[in-house]
Amino acid sequence: MDNGSKAKKNPLTKEALGFEFISGWNILNIAQALSLPRFITNKTKNSPTSYLHANADLLRAHTNNFDRRLARILYYSYLIGASSMIFLVILSSLEAFN
Repeated sequence: MDNGSKAKKNPLTKEALGFEFISGWNILNIAQALSLPRFITNKTKNSPTSYLHANADLLRAHTNNFDRRLARILYYSYLIGASSMIFLVILSSLEAFN
């Protein structure tokens, strides 16, 4: 997705990128929308917190196969890394490494 700039420049997708907590968070919203299965994105689309998530259907229509694969690599790398750090902090606080 070229760090989300391709989606930000497109007037059709610019407003469908979800809520940006901090600068650059849009890329994670885009990667999540393109990586999660459709049944999950359909559930989030109809939830009260839908404004937090990017519009997966619109993004899929305006991305190619390479963009979607790159988004999956980014999202799952982020997910594994963040989960591992949280798990290691919990183990460290339980003094599992002493």
